[in-house]
Amino acid sequence: MIEQTVDIRTKDGKTTTFIAHPERGGPHPVILFFMDAPAIREELRDMARRIASAGYYVMLPNLYYRKGVLELADLPPLAEAEARARMFELMGSINIPLVMDDTDALLDFAGRDAAASPGKAGAIGYCMSGQYAINAAARHPERFACAASLYGVQLVTDKPDSPHLAAQKTGAELYFACAEHDTYAPLEMVEALDASLKTANANAEVELYPGVHHGFAFPQRAVYDKPAAERHWERLFALFRRNLG
Repeated sequence: MIEQTVDIRTKDGKTTTFIAHPERGGPHPVILFFMDAPAIREELRDMARRIASAGYYVMLPNLYYRKGVLELADLPPLAEAEARARMFELMGSINIPLVMDDTDALLDFAGRDAAASPGKAGAIGYCMSGQYAINAAARHPERFACAASLYGVQLVTDKPDSPHLAAQKTGAELYFACAEHDTYAPLEMVEALDASLKTANANAEVELYPGVHHGFAFPQRAVYDKPAAERHWERLFALFRRNLG
């Protein structure tokens, strides 16, 4: 496995990005891995490594670089309520247009790396970033063959770039994994998303994971559910194989 951490120039500065890919058999299909709200950490790097080991060029960018934050663990410790407020402030500092600008920069960087395939790519996003993975596929329909939202939030909104609308602007195969118990992505939203995608005949699947909670795929979370987490890996790797090889 080859790993590197590089600062990729964007319109607004530089995003520190963890990149992992196999040593042999390249170039490898690109997969953009958008972080969740608690920011970059070793837990996410390990997940990126797991994907890369299957034959992919995985890019895990820091989306909080505009605030000068890489890992929340590097910041001075705060009481739980204050730390939570800080996380939500960081989460609110980014949006779909900003992250799409970052997506452009990431793809440009990958296009100049011989280890990255110039062919079809994929995108995944957890929690706050499910919306970003889906919108990346809509922004670059010629490049992204698949995208996945894992317990994504704000998937159905009244904004013109709402993910449920963006899903209709790409031919990429889309996958939405949703937790049955999720205050951030309630069942009403999941049902509205599913109905919208079916009405539009989008190339998409919405799968409800019964009995689990938001964050079930993260090993370091108290809500981690191993059977559900392994199911999500099975779904992701199947998605990648069908569309990226």
